[in-house]
Amino acid sequence: MTMNFAASTIGPENWRNDSLRTIKLAQTVVKKSDKSNDIGRALDPVPHIRDIVASLSNEQARRYFRDVRVVVSKLRESLLDTNEEIKSLTRGKEALEKALEHIRKDLKVNKDSQAIRTLRPNREKEHDGADDLLDAERAHLFNSKKLLEAQLKLVQEQLQTLERARRRIFAVLQERNRVVDLLCHANSSITNSTNPDKSRLDGRITTIDSRRLTTEDRDALGPYTPETDDALQDGAEARSRSAYLRKGLRDTIDRVEKLLRAAHKSVNDGLTKKVAETETLKQHLDITHGENRHAINRAKRWFEETDRARGYTLGPMMNADLFTRERLERPIMKVFQRHPGNQMPDAQEIIKSGDGLLQSLTATSRNIGLMCLTQYKLADDIRSKSAGSAIDASVIRMRRKKANHRWPIGNPNDF
Repeated sequence: MTMNFAASTIGPENWRNDSLRTIKLAQTVVKKSDKSNDIGRALDPVPHIRDIVASLSNEQARRYFRDVRVVVSKLRESLLDTNEEIKSLTRGKEALEKALEHIRKDLKVNKDSQAIRTLRPNREKEHDGADDLLDAERAHLFNSKKLLEAQLKLVQEQLQTLERARRRIFAVLQERNRVVDLLCHANSSITNSTNPDKSRLDGRITTIDSRRLTTEDRDALGPYTPETDDALQDGAEARSRSAYLRKGLRDTIDRVEKLLRAAHKSVNDGLTKKVAETETLKQHLDITHGENRHAINRAKRWFEETDRARGYTLGPMMNADLFTRERLERPIMKVFQRHPGNQMPDAQEIIKSGDGLLQSLTATSRNIGLMCLTQYKLADDIRSKSAGSAIDASVIRMRRKKANHRWPIGNPNDF
């Protein structure tokens, strides 16, 4: 606006100039005010700033809640996997303890087998192949027991590691779940139809992918904290080691069971073979015993016949009992001996025959004594073989009876 005062100059100039300066000042202030208003329209907060700020805060809180919910879901998944791994490893531990119990029972059976075999007669106590098989079985059992005990120690330590990982995951889950529990109260009643991001706020957008939680997502003040990352990694490593240990545990148990079954079968087969050999020897001994008894009877009959013949050769005990034909000075011999040099060898031959029969009696008596001694040894050997066979057979029956391990056991520390 321009004012022209050139046509009238009635008033003083100073008076006019003061008024003009005032007008210019007013115009400058108005322009400045209009410019400030325009800037204010562009930069000043809108009247509903409280609603906008509340909406933005709610959006940020909901995004954080959704991210935390993803992390909580991952933690719950890890917790469930850890629980399942603990269950599987516990079943493996029970199978390992069952295998150890079987080994302890096999050791008891082995010890009882050796103890029973010590009851054999002295003739049958000589170290044999069955004793070697029992010693080898005992060595296998002790080695397998040590192996499974070491494996059991590893399993127990791994269970403790899994338990620590589970407690840590559960603690982190409880801490992270505190925010998720408030999710139902996060939606504000403040709404504004002019908010351009309303559809985006309701779109359930998350900034964390549960399938690709990496170390780069760690944020001490964010949803995925370092403690959460460490807990998940510890749980994953513990489960991985546990799965590897379970696989090795199953292989070890199968290998030990096959080895012990083979050792048990070899001992049973060895004892069965020993019983068969003993029975075969006993049968031969029975046959020899009978033949020896028959030979003794023959020798006794011959002794009696030889003794009777010697008696006939010696003649009667009194000279008066001799017949005339039996006398050395019988009439024919007296007539024959009238010429000198005519001597008959009757007396020498009779004496020689008596001595021969006496030697035969002595030899026969000695043979009878030897055969009687042999008969006694054969009978003793037969009794020993019978007792040894019965004891070995009882060992076999005991081992077969207890092969299924369904019988109580004493203190495991005894082994």
